[in-house]
Amino acid sequence: MIIVDFFEQNIDRRNTSSVKWERTKEVFKTDEDVLPMWVADMDFRPPQAVIDALQSRVEHGIFGYTFIGDTVGDAIVGWMSKRHNWTIEKDWIQYSSGVVPSIGKAIQALTEPGDKILVQSPVYPPFFSMVKSNDRVVENAPLVNAETRYEIDFDAFERSLKNGVKMFLLCHPHNPVSRVWKEDELRKMAELCLENDVIIVSDEIHSDLILKPNKHIPIASLSDEISAQTITLVAPSKTFNLAGLQSSAIISSNDSFRKKITTIDQQQGAFTLNAFGIIAMEAAYLKGEEWLEDLLRYIEGNIATVKEFFAEHLPELSLIEPEATYLLWIDCRKLALSDAKLNQLFIKEGKVGFNPGTSFGEGGEGFVRMNVACTRNTVIEGLERMKKAIKS
Repeated sequence: MIIVDFFEQNIDRRNTSSVKWERTKEVFKTDEDVLPMWVADMDFRPPQAVIDALQSRVEHGIFGYTFIGDTVGDAIVGWMSKRHNWTIEKDWIQYSSGVVPSIGKAIQALTEPGDKILVQSPVYPPFFSMVKSNDRVVENAPLVNAETRYEIDFDAFERSLKNGVKMFLLCHPHNPVSRVWKEDELRKMAELCLENDVIIVSDEIHSDLILKPNKHIPIASLSDEISAQTITLVAPSKTFNLAGLQSSAIISSNDSFRKKITTIDQQQGAFTLNAFGIIAMEAAYLKGEEWLEDLLRYIEGNIATVKEFFAEHLPELSLIEPEATYLLWIDCRKLALSDAKLNQLFIKEGKVGFNPGTSFGEGGEGFVRMNVACTRNTVIEGLERMKKAIKS
């Protein structure tokens, strides 16, 4: 049964160095009191089991060098088996402070400067920045907006692979368009990558935030051959709202890939995780499932609230049907505004802050991304601010 009261707690996150709540004016370049509905973290406390485990460690009072014990790997193996029907070995797991740093490690370990790396826009902005900052070249095969959902242009995808691409960054589930790629789509992408000897780096950080009736399938679980060509990136950060604790996992059955990533770690002097990140990761994967099921039901209620509000008050806007995540991809093109004017409309008139669609690359024009991992009252307030801005 859903714990409504738990997710309805209005927790003031100011004075905690919250990027979402305390960097809003800086990010949106305004002095207005903007309601933040942008960066992808939640306004909810994590499972009590995680808090209890952290408090127990704090009470011990000594925070020296800490290694990552076998029990953490056991927790990850068990979670992948139970939640995603994916059998992995504990020695396939490596650790990193986050998925974005892991993308950087994979790029540095497995490609060379000047190599082409494939993305599918509109997509999470670090997919572009990590390629460019590592002196590689972005190759883009944009997704196709089929109005109610996005689809893969497989002709463009294959042409890009044959254009000298060395690595494919897969966003699965996709951020921001909220697609949970189906087995036939995953298999076709993977087979094309195998045919063209392209390494797959699959960002599956949102894989636990799946909305019914969709089902997440790890791309590496499709076959041994695909697994050997794939690096999968996961973390408890989005699932359990633990981003500030900076802990994630890199999973690959390919021993050569793992050895090359270890070399990058050695070159950078990385050998473990934050002590609290280790504890939180293990506790979340061992004891967080009931909390997660409650969270998903609450998020589904928030999404239903947005749909109903749009239908009644803002028919000018349409919502790409979300299949995963708490991030909604909102089509504002009927307003017939430039992206600059659209963003200023929401910031200046509505005093509500979204991620502008253009930050996600080609195909993001005319869209905004809205974070609904917050109380129902906050969602309604954000919607009312949107209404005020548009009706003005």
